[in-house]
Order: sequence, then structure tokens, then C-alpha cells
Amino acid sequence: MATLTMVQAVNDALKVAMRRDKGVLVFGEDVGPKGGVFLATEGLTKEFGKERCFDTPLSEDGIVGAAIGMALNGLKPVAEIQFQDFIFPAFDQIVSEAAKFRYRSGGQYTVPMVIRTPYGGGIRGGLYHSQSGEAYFCHTPGLKVVIPSTPEDAKGLLLASIEDPDPVLFMEPKALYRTTKADVPEGYYTTPLSTLRTARTGKDVTVFCYGAMVPVCMKAAEQAAEKGIECLVVDLRTLLPLDEEGVLEAAKQTGRVVIVHEAPRFCGFGGEISAMIAENIIEYMEAPVARVTGFDTPFPNTLEHHYMPDARRVLDAIEHVHGY
Repeated sequence: MATLTMVQAVNDALKVAMRRDKGVLVFGEDVGPKGGVFLATEGLTKEFGKERCFDTPLSEDGIVGAAIGMALNGLKPVAEIQFQDFIFPAFDQIVSEAAKFRYRSGGQYTVPMVIRTPYGGGIRGGLYHSQSGEAYFCHTPGLKVVIPSTPEDAKGLLLASIEDPDPVLFMEPKALYRTTKADVPEGYYTTPLSTLRTARTGKDVTVFCYGAMVPVCMKAAEQAAEKGIECLVVDLRTLLPLDEEGVLEAAKQTGRVVIVHEAPRFCGFGGEISAMIAENIIEYMEAPVARVTGFDTPFPNTLEHHYMPDARRVLDAIEHVHGY
């Protein structure tokens, strides 16, 4: 075991994948000798050469378009979009091309590529460096959307994503890059996609979360326990395809559900979880589903601590559904 931060775990995963398979390439803006703005690709160019880890022009659609072509021709590209906020020039390439090739070719072609991108708030990046756009991409059949919350999962899920035959959007919560350290297995291992992680067991309230909201929910669950409320905290990890059966089973265990994400509330991913519960297991529910989210405004420049859900807001929701 090695004790790593999340960004170190991502770096380790890339090194492991590139050592195992010469077809794995890493590219994007400033990912080469500089190692990326968060140093997630530090040392890759030195070890593997500029042919396998290299800088690109400032063209997100070009980065993703090139990755699609590489993937269709037998390589396993790992493209980095420097901030998720910058991904939208490549939106058409992702949702209309990469996500559609398996379907449009009748299964003759797959696109084994990964798009890594840091997302979310927590670093005072302002409105152009703090957005959480996962819901845009979860509306796209053929694409996979993965969000880790621990260093161990960051490595295992990234290695699984690189090995997956379909395009994967791998969203890394930048707020967690260096805030925690944890033991991470050395060498190669994978964490299966579309599986949930039970972060905390409990019998009273189920809390669904992912990414940077997992430690927030864990803190709220600890505070709830002091008041006699035991929370089952579920880390979704893969949003698309979601482990729907696992979600419903976790909700049934308590009959009370809180869903937490930092993206805006309206049409956010939490709405899909809520609808799934209403459509399938409403008879098991003891209270309306509560959502704790960001607000329906652009991400603020100076008030991110008010915008992003915190333990106090999550605890309020836990107490509300528990006392309903």
C-alpha cells in the first residue's frame, strides 16, 4: 500500500496503464513537461516520451476529435480537458460522435477512450473554473460518466475506465485533489464501473452523494449520529450507467432519502434518483425525498462557501426526513 492524495492516485493510475499497454496515450493542454495545472500528469513525458504524453493546441474539440480517431484505430487515448468548464466546445464530438459509434455501426466499432477533467468548486476558481456539468452528459446513451471520491477509487475507477470499450467521461472533484490522503494498492487493479460504495452504514436515513459531496455527507452523518440518527451514506461513483438496483435497495433499507450534489438543483442528477424512487418503490418511503444542491444561479466568484452544500444543510435535510 502507498499513502496517496487523489491527484497522486490519478497520476499513479496513468503510469500503471501506460506501462501495461503501449497503446495508452495521454494528451491535452499543458499535460506534457509541465504535468498539468494540477500536476496530475507530472513525470509522464519524462518516463514515456513526448510521443505518448504530449501537449495539444488550445482546442477542446480538436483534443476530443483526435481521441475519437485514435480510439477507432486501436489506441487507448486518455484526453485531458483542463477544466470541465472548457469542455463545451467539444460537446458535439462527445455526444454526437464518441457516444454514438457503437450504435451507428451496429456494434462493429467501439470507442475505447477516456476524457479526464477536473470539475466542481472548492478552490475559489470562480464561475469559469467551478462548474459541475455532469447532468449534461448523463443524458447521453453510449457514454459513461464516472466520478471518484477517494484516492483508492480514483485509481481503480480510472484503470477500469481505460480498459472499458466505450467512451468514459472521468470527472475528478478538484476540491478533493489534495485535501485527503488514503492507502492505495500498488500496481494494477480495477474498481468495477456501475457499482455503488457504502461509505457508512445506517438504518434511519439513506444519503446518496458523489464526488466532493461524499466527505460533506460523511461529516453530516457523524453529526446526525450524535443526535441518534444513523445514516446510510452511499457513494454513487458511476452516474452512467447507474446501478439502479443498488440505489433502490439502499433507499428501501431506510425509507427516507436525502440526495446531495453541488450542481444546480433544477434538472440536476438528484432529480433522476428521486424519480426512480417515486416510480419504483414509493410504497417503501416514509417521507418525501429531500435534495441538497447548489443553487440555480451561475457559480459565484466570491460566495462559493454559500453556494456549495455543506454539512449544516445536509444535516437539516437528514433531520427533516427523519422527523417527517
